[in-house]
Amino acid sequence: MSLQPRPADTYNPLYFLASVGSGGLAVTFFMYLMFWVPHPGRPVPIVEDITAAWTTGTPALRLAIATAMAGIALFAALNLRALAWNLTRFSAWSKTEAYAKLRTTNAEATLLARPLALAMSVNALFILGLVFVPNLWSVVEVLFPAAMVAFVLIGALAFRDIGRYLGRILSTGGAFDMTQHNSFGQLLPAFAFAMTGVGLAAPAAMSHSPQTVGAALVLSTLFGTAAFVYAVIALITAMSSMLHHGTAKEAAPTLMIVVPLMTILGILLMRQDHGLHVTFDGHTSAGETLVFLARFISVQILFLALGLTVMRRQGYFRDFVFGSKTSPGSYALVCPGVAFNVLLFFFVHKGLVAAEVIAKFSAPYWALIALALASQIAMIALVFRLNRQHFARPSTARAIPAE
Repeated sequence: MSLQPRPADTYNPLYFLASVGSGGLAVTFFMYLMFWVPHPGRPVPIVEDITAAWTTGTPALRLAIATAMAGIALFAALNLRALAWNLTRFSAWSKTEAYAKLRTTNAEATLLARPLALAMSVNALFILGLVFVPNLWSVVEVLFPAAMVAFVLIGALAFRDIGRYLGRILSTGGAFDMTQHNSFGQLLPAFAFAMTGVGLAAPAAMSHSPQTVGAALVLSTLFGTAAFVYAVIALITAMSSMLHHGTAKEAAPTLMIVVPLMTILGILLMRQDHGLHVTFDGHTSAGETLVFLARFISVQILFLALGLTVMRRQGYFRDFVFGSKTSPGSYALVCPGVAFNVLLFFFVHKGLVAAEVIAKFSAPYWALIALALASQIAMIALVFRLNRQHFARPSTARAIPAE
């Protein structure tokens, strides 16, 4: 006897995005603590700051803290569970004919979803440590080099995969099918490089060791530059193909992959700027930061509008989100909503409030935060919806004789 199969039973490396999306949602809940819990003398809040805020805070702040910690715990757990599932399935799948066939097509770029998910999970683990491990900050200078080694190893995996891919298509004429390049799916390697880079930039913003900060600045610049260069090339060539052939319907969510790229690269650059300011006496004014973040969030708005317009005209949501069709690429929809939420929190606090354009907790402040929270809530609903679609047995499933 056998059960009716689930969509996830047919493995695809894009299922790593299920892990990435959940990890991103854990980050959105960390934004509550980052900007609402005082953490004097530190760039991020830790357990001791959270405990102090809980003790002295208002009922509203306590509610925010409780919600944040529950959200972080839940979605970090989902992130790690999805990562473990993917690594197990990927290991078995990599020995199949389907894997060998994928490595002869444009879809080989989807293999970069693995280092992307690994880098996201390391970031999620760091957040778990900050929020739930007492006295972590006392040993953080030891942890930073270890984290950097982990990110460098993940980055080496990403470079190996993309080197194998580019080596094949650039050394053999006709190995790349431009008619199948009609989406922004080829930006996935840039996403992986950027996620590795933003992790490497964290010690630049948080360490007090000039050597650690210097190494973090150099290494994060390497991966950030790789992400930017690869993204520009992939964007230009993909747009040309889409103008000729239209956008591939199943890959339509990739039209918004620029949104998480903007958030990750924006935070990477802000972490570097903080490190330059604290350790090497570099200075950026509040007004310059405001304009910097406004540019990044403007790019996000443009690509969100582009992606949503195309998907609406193609009926993507009707078919793949609310309908009966399934595609592992649907998990790419989670990243833009998560990324918009996170960058909007930074834009409001590090941009508008820091530059004294609006006051913290004023009516305009809450209007913008409400927009960020709406994006977060929508992505939470989307994650649970997609998880049911892809990983749950159909409700009408019944046992059938095995062939």
